Amino acid sequence: MSTTLVVDLVRELLLLALIVSLPMLATAVVIGVFVAIIQTVTAVHEQSLSAIPKMLAVMAVALLTLPWGMGKVVGYTRHVIREMPRFASLR
Repeated sequence: MSTTLVVDLVRELLLLALIVSLPMLATAVVIGVFVAIIQTVTAVHEQSLSAIPKMLAVMAVALLTLPWGMGKVVGYTRHVIREMPRFASLR
C-alpha cells in the first residue's frame, strides 16, 4: 500500500469541506451583493447594515443545512474508520 490512500482521503476531506460550507458561503455572497446594491441606490453606507443581514442569513442557512452537513461528515468519518486497517501497512 502506498501513500495514495492518505492523499485520496485528504482530497476527499477538502472536497467535503467545500461542499458543506458552500451553502453558507453562497448565501453570504448573495446577501452581500443585494445589500451593496441597496446601499448604492439609497446612498446609505453603514457597515452594520451589511454585516447584520449576512450574519443572520448565514446562521439561518447553517441551521437549515446542519442535518445534511452532519450526515456528510459522519459518512466521511465512517469511511476513514473503515480504512484505518489499511493505514498500518503504510509504515
